[in-house]
Amino acid sequence: MNNGAPNGSAARLQHVVMLATPGMGHLIPLAELAKRLASRHGVTTTLIAFASTASATQRAFLASLPPSVTSLHLPPVDLSHLPHGMAIETLMSEECARSVPALTEILTKLKETNRLVAFISDFFGVDSFDAASNAGVERRYLFIPTNLHLLTLLLHLPELDVSVPGEFRDLAEPLQLPGCAPIPGMDLLSPLQDKSNPSYRWMVHHASRFTEADAILVNSFDAVEPEVAAVLRQQKPGRPPVYNIGPLILTESKSTGGVNTAPPSLSRASCLDWLDRQPARSVIFVSFGSGGALPTEHMRELALGLELSGQRFLWVVRSPSDEGAVSDNYYDAESKKDPFVFLPEGFIERTKDVGFLVSSWAPQVDVLTHEATGGFLTHCGWNSTLESLVHGVPMVAWPLFAEQHQNAVMLSEGIGAAIRLPQPKSKEMIAGVVKELMAGEGKGAAVRTMVAKLQKDALEGLREGGAATAALAEVVEKWAAGES
Repeated sequence: MNNGAPNGSAARLQHVVMLATPGMGHLIPLAELAKRLASRHGVTTTLIAFASTASATQRAFLASLPPSVTSLHLPPVDLSHLPHGMAIETLMSEECARSVPALTEILTKLKETNRLVAFISDFFGVDSFDAASNAGVERRYLFIPTNLHLLTLLLHLPELDVSVPGEFRDLAEPLQLPGCAPIPGMDLLSPLQDKSNPSYRWMVHHASRFTEADAILVNSFDAVEPEVAAVLRQQKPGRPPVYNIGPLILTESKSTGGVNTAPPSLSRASCLDWLDRQPARSVIFVSFGSGGALPTEHMRELALGLELSGQRFLWVVRSPSDEGAVSDNYYDAESKKDPFVFLPEGFIERTKDVGFLVSSWAPQVDVLTHEATGGFLTHCGWNSTLESLVHGVPMVAWPLFAEQHQNAVMLSEGIGAAIRLPQPKSKEMIAGVVKELMAGEGKGAAVRTMVAKLQKDALEGLREGGAATAALAEVVEKWAAGES
């Protein structure tokens, strides 16, 4: 636990409690929000995480946070009676629902010693609103760690659950939502792909409770999804106000290393030393986030495609998973097996002059900010997407799970900040897309230009008086005034 408990003077400061459901993609933006609240508004925070993610990696991340952010873990919840193979969304939702009594007790105690002005939970933890109510916390906020496209889908999900009789994946036409890029049914949020799976009902349940929030805070910015931002700015009866407060991305890369937060055993220096020796904007960074894993055959085609492209590459290699895209890495980024043994025979030797391989983890923010990095082949997790945009790195989209397919649609077909890798994912297709992104004069050039514009827009919003800064200031002002 981070010993940042408030003393007599700090107790008079505004204090918020944030609940981060499992996954670094949920924890990191909430931690960054807590840091921004402290640095800009003098607000202190207690950041609560779940026992299931109390790994050495997460504990190291929490310990690195400033004294204004106190952290603790909820007690363990026994989920052993659930059937084997439950979706990660189901496990997270069950753990949250069963943690309400413990969370109620924690909030009650925190309220006794702090000027507790708000409780914030991400969308898999919406049942925690019950704990806030039980503890007498007046303001409950919903945090969306991803974007307005996902928020819009979830706001409409209760009615879609009734109006779409079959499976979303079987829709003949893309789903049209207000302001959003049309989303093919197969690209919708992964737990919505099988209505017989408990994760589907959990998503409908969570979405049905969104209207209980006093406001919704979103880790996005208007320029990356302008049409839907305009729609959600319009007040609608029964819908909480929406505040775009992003991008919230990791700001202390030297100590925590991006979304793939460093396992204590790994050194960061070697891949950065290699980047130092490469020409400017010549390297494509390849990483699938802290939770993703490729099937064995896709991993092989990716290796051969990178080799065939002739482009320099830095690849974070993780052991493959033929069980599904979400592997054991969701809770711990380090591969349980040597991932290099799964690479094609002779690949490492043949590419040693143009490629650099690291096992499991690389300092993502440091890589993306390096002048040698000119592209990012990414799973389209939203943290990674925002980091790429803020640092001006164009993307190849290779989505795996969660909302990543939706993100890929929005980035490629919507705003034009990425080239999506089409099916089949053959070595020839991979090589062609990588070359187009890095050096192409057609689509690649257009994507590079758009990302440069979005980088400028994102940074502008974070400046004093910028859109994101003003939105968060408005929320804090309401806390000070005793409003919702």
